Amino acid sequence: MTTSQAHRPDHTLRHLVIGGAAVTTGLVAGTFYVFSCAVMPALGRSDDRTFIEVMQNINDVIENPVFFAGFFGALVLTAVAAWQQRRSPGPRGWLFAALAVYTVAFLLTSGVNVPLNDELARAGDPARIADPAAVRDRFEDAWVAWNAVRAVLCTAALVLLLRAARLTGRQLPQESAYLVSAAGSRASR
Repeated sequence: MTTSQAHRPDHTLRHLVIGGAAVTTGLVAGTFYVFSCAVMPALGRSDDRTFIEVMQNINDVIENPVFFAGFFGALVLTAVAAWQQRRSPGPRGWLFAALAVYTVAFLLTSGVNVPLNDELARAGDPARIADPAAVRDRFEDAWVAWNAVRAVLCTAALVLLLRAARLTGRQLPQESAYLVSAAGSRASR
């Protein structure tokens, strides 16, 4: 078995992990992007009670295994990819940067957007809220602004992952001419 054949499964696994990190990060970036450029502007046209009801519904249904697989998967897969490439000077820095940027977006979501969602849920049934305009005012501007920030951060993390993937692709193991059976006897002369 040649040296490159011995390393091929590990190399393939590294590519799969970086690819998975890029896909999951891209899905999360796309989710936040769609909220920024379509969902929230459309809801912005709604009356206060409709806005609150729809956002409460969205916040309820988005907590599902498919979203969580992408949201948590992006963090875990990026961390695994960074660990796998910790000794590879080319992609290592890009992967650790992607991990840092996505971690900020993850913490922002957990520390700002989710608490805002929880506060909106505690407001109760929109039909029974005494002052729906006040509830909306406490939620909308902050949520929209921080969502835009996390969309940019996740997109930046995706770009960093793609750069790391490209650099990882350039590090394909090379077979030594001495180890190739047809060339072995001639190369050693």
